[in-house]
Amino acid sequence: MKYISTRGQAPELAFDDVLLAGLARDGGLYVPESWPTWSADDLAGLRRLSYQDIAARVMTPFLSDCIGEDEFRSIVDQAYARFDDPDVAPLTKLTDDHSLLELFHGPTLSFKDYALQLVGLLFDTVLKQRGEKVTIVGATSGDTGSAAIEACRGSDSIEIFILHPEGKVSEVQRRQMTTVLSDNVHNIAIDGTFDDCQNLVKAMFNDTAFRDRINLSAVNSINWARIMAQVAYYFWAWSRLDANSKAPTFAVPTGNFGNVFAAYGAHQMGLPVTKLAVGSNSNDILTRFFASGSMKSGTVNPTISPSMDIQISSNFERLLFDLYGRDGTRVRETMDRFRDTGEFSVEAAELESALNLFSGMRLDDAGTKAVIGKLYEETGKLVDPHSAIGIAAGQAVKNGPVISVATAHPAKFPDAVEEAAGVRPALPDHLSDLLEREERYDTLANDLSSAQVFVLQKLGDRAAS
Repeated sequence: MKYISTRGQAPELAFDDVLLAGLARDGGLYVPESWPTWSADDLAGLRRLSYQDIAARVMTPFLSDCIGEDEFRSIVDQAYARFDDPDVAPLTKLTDDHSLLELFHGPTLSFKDYALQLVGLLFDTVLKQRGEKVTIVGATSGDTGSAAIEACRGSDSIEIFILHPEGKVSEVQRRQMTTVLSDNVHNIAIDGTFDDCQNLVKAMFNDTAFRDRINLSAVNSINWARIMAQVAYYFWAWSRLDANSKAPTFAVPTGNFGNVFAAYGAHQMGLPVTKLAVGSNSNDILTRFFASGSMKSGTVNPTISPSMDIQISSNFERLLFDLYGRDGTRVRETMDRFRDTGEFSVEAAELESALNLFSGMRLDDAGTKAVIGKLYEETGKLVDPHSAIGIAAGQAVKNGPVISVATAHPAKFPDAVEEAAGVRPALPDHLSDLLEREERYDTLANDLSSAQVFVLQKLGDRAAS
């Protein structure tokens, strides 16, 4: 297994190099040179296996022989040992043909734990093999940051810096990051949007002198290992359906396109899928693309589903690479145009190809609250605003079984849930005192030089201590 860049000018890499590289040197994203494929018999063999069994089987072909199968299975077991449900990612019924994949049973209560608990251990394994250390710089719209920090806190091999948009994440999301006081953890509130944070991270990667000086790596979904780990839970969800079920539709709330791209990857590997329904909030750049074939960024509007308050969906580049017949030169030209003008369009045949699998829908805050309230009234089940958008996207599908993806615990967004359902969701016991814990973070302007100076200063202080 080798990995290639979506922009065609970076060298092919093995898995361990891709893990540590994050973003490719040409600014592109790494994808497998070819997808491993599963036969119907292979898939049938998954039905009686545990989440850990399935995850190990699905991911092992991506490892390029960099980690042995027995060692990797041990890493998988360790990654999911702290999840609070024996199924790890339980599939619960909403109606006879509509299920909810609950991806909020990890230590930080979001779907990001399913990848990052594993990725943190993979970093430690590879870095110890090499006798190296890395500096991780990541951007978060709310959930990636806490999951990455939880996975990397206390590591002797990693210094981690997480950028979040000041005042644009929920209080619970912020405190899950800023109350971790480990010496290797550094939180930065940026005066801007998530897209600004994401652009700062990409700019640091594209500054090769800075990148090499601090041995920069990434935990955002630009890192292939994140996508790889997320592919596994789509295989798991399929395996929990009745053996006679038709191919399901997965309804996925997403802003940065990583979670639904993982579902696309599972389908490329042979997982039966009827449709991938993309749910957006009022920052609906993805929905508008699937309606028109044009990607056009606009102003980011704050919503009650802040993890999707995004106008630059980084992982869409991976899908674009396939829509363009894996033409890296054309992807590079398109992404340069998007950077310069804020928009691009695909050809009609390429849009038609995308629509064979994808659809998009948009739900504003009022509609999101209505879904939360109605679901609670009918079932007694509370969901967070992002999961509500996924449920609405699933309800719009009329063909066969639907699996909507629940991406966060409702207690991460207690104000919105209480307003919609009249009930304030409680944090689990291990986070019950979160709002009383000491916080530690720094606030910076949306300025690359200031961010780089801050990182260098903190690294210098740590090296001197």
